[in-house]
Amino acid sequence: MAKFGIEFIHFLADLEVNNNRDWFNANKERFKTSVEKPFIEFIDHVIVLLNMEGASIKIKAKDCVFRIYRDVRFSKDKSPFKLHMSALVSPGGRKDFLHPGFYIEFTADKLRIYAGIYEPQKPLLEKIRQKISKHPDLFKKLYTASSFRKTYGEILGEKAKQLDAQWRSLAEKEPYIYNKAFYYKCETDAALLLEKGLDRWVIQAFKAARAMNEFLYFK
Repeated sequence: MAKFGIEFIHFLADLEVNNNRDWFNANKERFKTSVEKPFIEFIDHVIVLLNMEGASIKIKAKDCVFRIYRDVRFSKDKSPFKLHMSALVSPGGRKDFLHPGFYIEFTADKLRIYAGIYEPQKPLLEKIRQKISKHPDLFKKLYTASSFRKTYGEILGEKAKQLDAQWRSLAEKEPYIYNKAFYYKCETDAALLLEKGLDRWVIQAFKAARAMNEFLYFK
């Protein structure tokens, strides 16, 4: 199990007020030792935990962890660095947008877990809607399950303004058919990084999302 220290939190908090290359370069060793290294070790640990719970993840943390450097080419915000560490634990790692994943994001004050499908392309979105249309009761049972509602609350995602005719009648019974994405989020205070409950929180979030993730999964 990776050991997070208070310096992990302090570095990200300091980066928020010093988001420039000069400061980062002067503190790069601090970043590598106190932030990047424990985070990578933690993601490897998470993969082991999830596989123990029945997942089948054959990749390593290096395939999952995102770089802290921002792509600012098409952004008005030219801040060069992200204010969080993140990883996408899924069959294809951080480049996998086809399968429901387990996205982990740590900031200086919050720990967040996202699951589900964030940006499905149109063919996948159509498959999801077709599956919901064939199994509306099962779909509703999954998102109204007590563990799902307690952990994630609801399914998130941008809504379509209009629907093709084939989905309109279903939308009266199942409003989530309007969704263009199907993801869910839980969060807790970053202080948990320094406590013994971190593993338990991650596993509980995984278990609460598993059935819905499996519903949204297509080979």
